[in-house]
Amino acid sequence: MNNFLVALKGRVGDLSGWRRPVSAAGLGVLATAALPPLHLLVLLVPAFVGLLWLLDGARRWRTAFAVGWWFGFGYFVAGLHWIAFALLVEAEKFAWMIPFAVFGLAAIMAVFPGLAVLTTKASRTRGLGRVLIIGVAWTAFEWLRGWAFTGFPWNLIGTVWTLSDAMLQMAAVTGIYGLSLLTVIVAAMPAVLADNATRGWRPIAAVVLAGVALTVVWGAGVARLATAGDDIVDGVRLRIVQASIPQKLKWRPELRRRHLEQQLRMSVADPALGGVPPTHVIWGETMVPFPLANDAEALRLIGRATPQGGVTITGAPRITAPGQKPYRVWNSLHAVDPGGRVVGTYDKAHLVPFGEYVPFSRFLSFAKVTQGRTGFSPGAGPTTLNVAGLPPFSPLICYEIIFPGRVTGPGERPKWLLNLTNDSWFGRSSGPYQHLAAARLRAVEEGVPLVRVANSGISAIIDPYGRTVASLELGRQGVIDGDLPAALVQSTPFARLGNAVFVLLSIALTMAAYFMPEGIRTPDDKNINPGK
Repeated sequence: MNNFLVALKGRVGDLSGWRRPVSAAGLGVLATAALPPLHLLVLLVPAFVGLLWLLDGARRWRTAFAVGWWFGFGYFVAGLHWIAFALLVEAEKFAWMIPFAVFGLAAIMAVFPGLAVLTTKASRTRGLGRVLIIGVAWTAFEWLRGWAFTGFPWNLIGTVWTLSDAMLQMAAVTGIYGLSLLTVIVAAMPAVLADNATRGWRPIAAVVLAGVALTVVWGAGVARLATAGDDIVDGVRLRIVQASIPQKLKWRPELRRRHLEQQLRMSVADPALGGVPPTHVIWGETMVPFPLANDAEALRLIGRATPQGGVTITGAPRITAPGQKPYRVWNSLHAVDPGGRVVGTYDKAHLVPFGEYVPFSRFLSFAKVTQGRTGFSPGAGPTTLNVAGLPPFSPLICYEIIFPGRVTGPGERPKWLLNLTNDSWFGRSSGPYQHLAAARLRAVEEGVPLVRVANSGISAIIDPYGRTVASLELGRQGVIDGDLPAALVQSTPFARLGNAVFVLLSIALTMAAYFMPEGIRTPDDKNINPGK
């Protein structure tokens, strides 16, 4: 077996010409299959083992970067293909952008895996040390990807574990980046079985130890869940309205009132099988497709459909008051009481480039993808809202939920997260599943429940352990009547310390990498192909 792996590693490392980038991109696509909704976790092993073997065949730094870049390119093209669905909503206007959006964004995002692989080469480690370094480097550049160019921490590799509630519990301590660190190291560890630098029993022991680490994390998660309660907030019964209005029809002026009336009917419908009536109603992002705060009649109708003592929460655009300059538009959330009064408002702060505004609009003349000619203005940032009958909550619109450690604001700590979104842009693709996976991780990290309301799904109530209490599948029209889970009494280590535990782990593993028995690679190491 060892001879077979050594021979296979040699063949992979010796690939040249077009075979090298194509193989690297193919391995990246393979890794994507482990993400939601497929969750083919076993494919992470050949993906990351193959990546390391390709790196072993790269003598030059630019070749090492190219290996990582092509791996990342395949990973992001396959993982972000759903962007094309959004551009086909108004195909006559935006279909021409598909190659630039999908392949262009993938090309930019691939820089981060490229730098991770380059860092691994620059470390000059080998054997087990090299595996530790690529784990640290990969997750460090995942973190950087979450901040650079306004940030885009989508499909962090740790999200593959959203198929297991037990595995997610690690995020309460280390956050998603700690989970990513573990994932890459375990997936890449079998590479040492074909390493000339690691002989005897050590390669097998290293792989076994990686499996033990994974088992320990899973076991700790099982133990945590065994002590988890199912506490709910007394006196709160939520109704989540998933209207499933097609994106092509949502903004048509002649249909806006009809869409409003549809959601009003769903809001006041009797609970199924004589269930408990709702105390609060929640609609999705921009489900009132006009400036609600300026429309007294619409506010009156929503107020009439709002349970007494509660509120209806909905997304809607907000505009500056008449006569106020400059004219501005916000992607907002409003809470409306039974009297038809807006009693709470939040403006989305983290906007989608090219979707909600056009960066460098002075120089770029094309329109944003979302409705309207005017780009949205950003709000002030995460905050905590207090409205009648509800615990304080952190409102988050669309992809604001994907940013680890940035879903709560300063001051009063929220007791739950509310995420309004409109994933109907992405059709029946992997996009909505990936979005939900990221949202679930925020609940685990912060130790508070999450309520997610999407126009076309996937809407869900998630408890503070990341467990799905209730959900409506993608593309289905309907409502969820459910209780609001209670937040944990004590905040999680991640909520208190942020990424500190992940940083300490990364430092410890980096130091350990340089104390491996096989030492570090020398510049004239014979197992590197000098021609690459």
